[in-house]
Amino acid sequence: MLIYDQPIDRAKPEVGHAAAAAPAGFRVLDLAQLLWQRKVAIASAALIFACVAVAVGKSLTPKYTASAQLYVDPRELQLVDRELTPRAQDISGLAMVVESQARVITSNNVLLQVIRDTHLEKDPEFGGGVSKGIPGSLLGLFGVELRPTAEQQKQIQMGALEALNRHINVKKTDRTFIVDIDVWSYEPAKAAMLANAISKAYLAESKQSQAAAARRATSDLSGRLKELQERLRNAENTLAVYKAQNNFVGTQDTLISDQQLSASNQRLAAARALTLDAQAKLDQIEASRKASSDAGAISEALQSQTIANLRAQYAEARKRQAELQSELGPRHPALRQMEQQVQDLRRAINEEVERFAQSAKNDLVRARDYEASLGKALEAQKRQSVQMSQASVRLRELEREVEASRDVYQSFLKRSRETEEQESLNTSNARIIGEATVPQRRTFPPAMSLLAMIGFVFGGLAASGWFIALSRLMPGTNPVQPRDRASAEASKEPAAETRPQPAVSLIEKPLIARLQEADVMRTLGGILATDSTADVTRLGWPTLRAGFPLMTVLNALREMRAALARRAGEKTPPVMAVIGAGADQDRSIAALNVALAAARDGAKVLLIDADLRQRALSNKVSHLAGNEPSRFGWLGIGAKAASPIQTANGITILPAVNTTDAKAGDAIRKAIAQARSAGGYDLVVLDGPAMPWSPTDRKLLDMAEGLVAILPVHLDINDSMEDIIAALGGAERKLVGVVLSEVNPTAASPQRDKQYA
Repeated sequence: MLIYDQPIDRAKPEVGHAAAAAPAGFRVLDLAQLLWQRKVAIASAALIFACVAVAVGKSLTPKYTASAQLYVDPRELQLVDRELTPRAQDISGLAMVVESQARVITSNNVLLQVIRDTHLEKDPEFGGGVSKGIPGSLLGLFGVELRPTAEQQKQIQMGALEALNRHINVKKTDRTFIVDIDVWSYEPAKAAMLANAISKAYLAESKQSQAAAARRATSDLSGRLKELQERLRNAENTLAVYKAQNNFVGTQDTLISDQQLSASNQRLAAARALTLDAQAKLDQIEASRKASSDAGAISEALQSQTIANLRAQYAEARKRQAELQSELGPRHPALRQMEQQVQDLRRAINEEVERFAQSAKNDLVRARDYEASLGKALEAQKRQSVQMSQASVRLRELEREVEASRDVYQSFLKRSRETEEQESLNTSNARIIGEATVPQRRTFPPAMSLLAMIGFVFGGLAASGWFIALSRLMPGTNPVQPRDRASAEASKEPAAETRPQPAVSLIEKPLIARLQEADVMRTLGGILATDSTADVTRLGWPTLRAGFPLMTVLNALREMRAALARRAGEKTPPVMAVIGAGADQDRSIAALNVALAAARDGAKVLLIDADLRQRALSNKVSHLAGNEPSRFGWLGIGAKAASPIQTANGITILPAVNTTDAKAGDAIRKAIAQARSAGGYDLVVLDGPAMPWSPTDRKLLDMAEGLVAILPVHLDINDSMEDIIAALGGAERKLVGVVLSEVNPTAASPQRDKQYA
């Protein structure tokens, strides 16, 4: 049985074969020895290059750069309440303002002003002093100088402007409001003079632009003032005429009609209160009279002096009557006279109370009449108020027009006066913080010592590269032999006399990966988009789940590909053959998942069906193949060409060619060779060949740098591995991994000509 925790003993290749397989080329010590032997030539070439560099530097015209610094604060000075332009307060807005001002420094207006101030159009460095032609030269001999025309003067200025643009470099320091103006020239003083002139011209241009903007705004506002004033006057006249026509007279707050209506409401309320008071007084008097009680008990009677006197007399008479009744008989004339006097006093009191009742009735009638008259007057005023309310709708509209016209006119008038005053104000917060000084050192070319050092280094590197390339291209001219070859020749002994000892080596155990049901997903075999690229996850086979890059099986497959890359060396792309002792479909499913894992890691994979007998993969994808031409179209070799199938997963599937095994094997080998020569793929995966292997199959295995064995768990794993190793013979060293497949393949596939939801 195969024990995986112990190395597998296999025969070691012969020493001569291993030596022959050793990579050719120099070691670091051999290269150092070669360069040391050529040290004189390399040093000479380095000195020559250094001298040439110094000579070139001496021949170049020196350039001098002067720098002036400006502080451009986008937050302008707040000299008045409102500025002409809004100010940006966010950081990005402030940075954009400073960058815009940096571009203004190199604008044509600023540079043309510098040219006029410094007369650069006459400077030969900036295109001035050009030849005037033969007629101009002849006239110059006699002291006559031809003045250029306006068109010529403009062309001269444009030439100086273009030259000055090439001499200027304006840059903004990061995260600051500092702008550096660098100007180079062949004369140090001229460079400093131009840098200072540009900074001053920029400040003058900034001030002039603000004044011009304020002047334009003032002119536009003033042009509108007369029209706004006339509009306000017309609106006020219309309002006054309408008020006079509709009798809208009153104070500033309310109209007279509204005041009268309010006063009438108050008087009517007071009249209603008086009516209720008179009615209550009359009701009280009537109630007292009907109740046969004391008629003088009402408040009006108590307040009357007459009733008070009568009541006093009445009380005195009753007292006298009581005395007489006790002294005299009931028929005595004096008693009868006193009784008559008491009755007369009572009658006088009742008559006085009756007069109070009649007065109350008269007051009630008068109050009702007054209330009715006030009600009629109020109704008339209400009707008049309704009419005034209907007319006030138009009045309010006219008042709004007057108010709006007045507000606009006042705002325009105030703004016009503000902008007129701003013409003479400079709100720019830009200033010069560092004037340019005459540079003492040139900026180009570099110092002669630096040029000599650069030339020396490049000369030495060029000479060293030349000798190394010469030794590689012409081995016979290389005086240095590899040390291993020289030592081998020096220590060569009669090998025939020594008996070769059998060597036994150990091969490492291949990497093992487990492909479980939890690692895959299953889809219906017919789900394929008819108008898009094919998707291998929808072939109906179980495929690796997406979105889980740290699965154990994926990490194991990455290690297998890394081991394959180490064995392949510089061969691109490496070839991995997926073999197995089980069912063909198990191996094909595993091969598809190996290719899919590499593609999901970003590799471009070419998957070739190398099973020349069963062709499980080709049968699965045959309905996806198109008729478009292919760079592998020659694989048919007399038969129908096999077209590669591009998938949406980064995998190109090349089906098996329907021909003899020999021709199909030759076609696969040619496809691998072409993929390696043309490039475009990072990995080539062979599905198969299936066991037992024919000579054609073994040729395909010889082209693979690594083998991956697929062992289904429903078979005996150790027996299957022993069969694979026995079939490989001496090629078992190519095994880079073993995949234990615990996935059950799909038992049946749905019809390919149907789509399933």
